[in-house]
Amino acid sequence: MNAGDTICAIATPPGEGGIGIIRLSGEKALDIASTVFAGSGGRTVRDYKTHTLHHGELRAPDTGVRIDEVLVAVMKAPRSYTREDVVEFHCHGGPLVLRLGLEALIRSGARLAEPGEFTKRAFLNGRLDLAQAEAVMDLIQARTQTGLRVALEQLRGALSDEVGRIREGLTRLLVEVEAGIDFSDEGITFIAPQALAAGIEKVAERVERLIQTAEDGRIVREGVTAALVGRPNVGKSSLLNALARADRAIVTPIPGTTRDVLEEFVNVRGIPVRLQDTAGLRETQDVVEREGVRRTHDALARAELVLVVLDGSAPLDPEDRRTLELLQEKSAVLVVNKADLPPRVEPADLKGFAELRRIVWTSATTGAGLDELRDAIRDTVLTQGLEPSEGVLITHLRHHSALERAKTSLDQALVSVQRHMAAECIAADLRVAINAIGEIIGETTTDDILDRIFREFCIGK
Repeated sequence: MNAGDTICAIATPPGEGGIGIIRLSGEKALDIASTVFAGSGGRTVRDYKTHTLHHGELRAPDTGVRIDEVLVAVMKAPRSYTREDVVEFHCHGGPLVLRLGLEALIRSGARLAEPGEFTKRAFLNGRLDLAQAEAVMDLIQARTQTGLRVALEQLRGALSDEVGRIREGLTRLLVEVEAGIDFSDEGITFIAPQALAAGIEKVAERVERLIQTAEDGRIVREGVTAALVGRPNVGKSSLLNALARADRAIVTPIPGTTRDVLEEFVNVRGIPVRLQDTAGLRETQDVVEREGVRRTHDALARAELVLVVLDGSAPLDPEDRRTLELLQEKSAVLVVNKADLPPRVEPADLKGFAELRRIVWTSATTGAGLDELRDAIRDTVLTQGLEPSEGVLITHLRHHSALERAKTSLDQALVSVQRHMAAECIAADLRVAINAIGEIIGETTTDDILDRIFREFCIGK
């Protein structure tokens, strides 16, 4: 990639739509746009004021053949997404129209953008830091309102501000330590060991608080996989339909109807949950059902949460007990279904299996207990039980790794202070911590890290 190139791409999703947008960015954006756009008023794109919209025709640059009737939006540097000159063509949203418009721009001197190159230019030109750039993709990919709020907060700079404050605190400590090194021959001390240790501890606590949010942040961003398990005909498929608010799974009174793992995405209290309806766990001679049971065990091994479904209208049988014993080591919620029927299962029957686990009594038929089940799922998967929309959450493994490395270096620096080691050792650990923290917002980074991050973006973003 050459940063001096003028780049273009279709910025709207593939397929047909009312509007399709082609984005153009770079130092020659206005000139290239002028070769393919004929404005209704007879002026060129370069003549237009910034942040204005104009009607006209998009034409092939070599033949002048009309491609589409369009609106052109002009955003001149530095007041644009990339801080370069940006022109957007708002076309009719047909794939052929957009392809021909894109080809016209390329023939006029633009280059097809790489994935995420617009946002990468926004980062390189100081419009966004690296954490904010990643939040752009999180915003696009958000599947719940909670995930959307977290992404918006990070795009606004909430994480960047906190990281900046931590980095600033570390930098102040490093300056005082290095000043002491420079004047060590004169016996001048710029910061007492006790004050230095207290300062490092204070910053380390802030880093640790961020680290503690990483699991909840991952769940808010990526979601969890939850498997519905239990013996046949306890109502697993009915519960999936009720939670999904759709008839996704076939429900019949015949045991063994579900033969495969059926997946459905559901939004549970702001958490993306991949809900899996599995074949009933039981001994069977049916070859197809036996394969379904095998797949159930595979799903259980991968699931981050298990919803153990029991039939509350029938006493616990040996298959129920084997299922409960099988899941003793898993994160689980016990769901006693069919609460609309006369109860045959008592809380005392679950003693030993339900310790430290939520028990929820539900009826997939009437909807009773479903809200409590949603609360139980959310409270079980969120490690701290906090509101994901509050404060700052770490949502990327890259951020978590950088914070862990920073915390390790801070712990080493603290030990060095306590053992009265040379100031050079303390300064070295503080520099490592500063660099690790800086990776989050892109103050310290490599081309390889940047390529990995922006490769995940779509071409037009």
